[in-house]
Amino acid sequence: MTWHPHITVATVIEDDGRFLFVEELKNGKLVFNQPAGHLEPDETLREAAIRETLEETGWDVELTGVVGIYLYTAPSNGVTYQRVCFSAKATRHHPERALDTGIVGAPWFSRDELASQPERWRSELVLRCVDEYLAGPIHSLQVVRD
Repeated sequence: MTWHPHITVATVIEDDGRFLFVEELKNGKLVFNQPAGHLEPDETLREAAIRETLEETGWDVELTGVVGIYLYTAPSNGVTYQRVCFSAKATRHHPERALDTGIVGAPWFSRDELASQPERWRSELVLRCVDEYLAGPIHSLQVVRD
């Protein structure tokens, strides 16, 4: 069997104690996730995080740091994902912009509002990334070398 880990990015965006999430349809169920997605050919990790956030939420963001790098194997399908999670601040909203297929909204929640709905998390990484963002440290963007 050939093992092919998937390289993904995610972005934790906070504004005054509230976090931007993606509400998406996955396997017939509405779930919450950070704006996240796969790295595309000829794209840097930073570019991927900015692009995925815009495509999934309609928000432009400015990356501010790195929350962490995670290795996660999805129990549903056995696929392994390497997730580079960035922190960012929202800079401009484009409410007229159509969101990616399968995305039904981009709600803002407090940490506790998210924590109260574990059945709606796409994976355990959703709350973990928020908690590790809050606990710190947030690492310099310089740790990501293009």
